[in-house]
Amino acid sequence: MLETLKQTVSWLRPRIPETTKAGVILGTGLGELVHSISDKTEIPYETIPNFPVSTVEGHSGKLIVGKLGGKDIVAMQGRFHFYEGYSMKEVTFPIRVMQFLGIKYLFVSNAAGGMNGSFDIGDIMLIEDHINLFPEHPLRGKNLPEFGTRFPDMSEAYDPELRESAIRIATQNNIKLQHGVYVGTSGPTFETPAEYHFFKIIGGDAVGMSTVPEVIVANHGRMKVLAFSIITDLGVVGKIVKVTHEEVQEAAKIAQPKMAFIMQEVIKQL
Repeated sequence: MLETLKQTVSWLRPRIPETTKAGVILGTGLGELVHSISDKTEIPYETIPNFPVSTVEGHSGKLIVGKLGGKDIVAMQGRFHFYEGYSMKEVTFPIRVMQFLGIKYLFVSNAAGGMNGSFDIGDIMLIEDHINLFPEHPLRGKNLPEFGTRFPDMSEAYDPELRESAIRIATQNNIKLQHGVYVGTSGPTFETPAEYHFFKIIGGDAVGMSTVPEVIVANHGRMKVLAFSIITDLGVVGKIVKVTHEEVQEAAKIAQPKMAFIMQEVIKQL
């Protein structure tokens, strides 16, 4: 894997400014943030050596190089999921690429189902912690010192300073910001009422099918992480309704400008 990674990094390095320190992952329905990126160059995933390719509707499959908040960034417009059939190594391969390119900050977004009774569809949740329920761990297997320590600490998986910055920006701009714990599951089915209830009992506020693997690998690679969920459906007793992927995308599109603003302002202050 190390040689494969070096091949990809070598191909990308001339195309990404050395001053690029922030990476962004744009989740389901959240790809519109790309319109806020200036001086951008779009690199389709299929042209990048060894890169996986998105197969899910709502995930465009491009690496965007440009400026956001006046800072050089690289953004993934479309991510990879375990449920697509990719291994965890493939799902998190782009994070390793970012690590070897010198990225120090990772900004992540996703669409999620809310279990917290105070949540409404369209709310933005700042992720404070997560519960990993994926059947495969992204760090399973031989550990390479170039990647990080064998047993990485996860007590502050979501950087406290970045979260404080996001809270301050949201408060100053009258943006409602929820807080909570994200539960990561394999998917691709949406949750049953009993599963929603279980996830709430174990401490979850929102549930989705991504983010956790990328965040684990980012922490392993000594990157600081800030992550948001847009609540696109509810799994609260008495509020559970049938949901489709198209409805999830639509709810995310409506809410994403506020989340994009917070993310852009945090990046501006790096």
